[in-house]
Amino acid sequence: MAEYVVEFGKDGRPVEPDGRLDAPAYHRNHLAIRSVLERYLAANKGDVVEVGSGTGQHVVDFARHLPEITWWPSDLNEQHLRSIEAWRAHAALPNIRSPLRIDLSDPHWCPEMQDGNGPAKPLAVFCANVIHIAPWRVAEGLFAGTGRYLTDGGRLFLYGPFKRHGTHTAMSNAVFDASLRENNPEWGVREIEDVEKLAGGVGLDLIEIAEMPANNLTLVFKRRHGIAAHA
Repeated sequence: MAEYVVEFGKDGRPVEPDGRLDAPAYHRNHLAIRSVLERYLAANKGDVVEVGSGTGQHVVDFARHLPEITWWPSDLNEQHLRSIEAWRAHAALPNIRSPLRIDLSDPHWCPEMQDGNGPAKPLAVFCANVIHIAPWRVAEGLFAGTGRYLTDGGRLFLYGPFKRHGTHTAMSNAVFDASLRENNPEWGVREIEDVEKLAGGVGLDLIEIAEMPANNLTLVFKRRHGIAAHA
């Protein structure tokens, strides 16, 4: 079953003195997620933005195994931002930048890309376990910004639970979806077809659906060449 995502640091797990938080799901899924990213990014140099970095553990793992990439983590939650920075300091890797504060409900979610203080035309955007624990406008903002900021041919990697053709991929995901919607009617496991429609509207094509642990998927989107960025 996909993990129910709560605010890290308020889930009863220990917090390191330096502020580092630990996500149980990281230990189960980071190898599978990284294997997908490596297939597309291993031969590249440039910037990759992780939106909704949570604890910051994934970006450290990615940076360690893909050293030619410069990684830009981000989050909106202040405790998560502190954890990301603490993991960055702990890892002491030269290719991780300080976390950006990104609100995906804003279609212009990364002004640093426009003022010279952030990544310019990133190769990829990575987002895990976000759009099912947020209102649909967050998914809309994620795709709007990604379509605006990605370089031609760039990728969006979107990890989490999804429905396919109106059906859950596992009974456990159906239970999870019901619990999400009971907690907040604006949340819920999303339909791949609805996500793909958002992507198409900003010049992104779904090119792969990769099976992941615990009935999750990684959707891989590619930005079409020559598509004008939306204002």
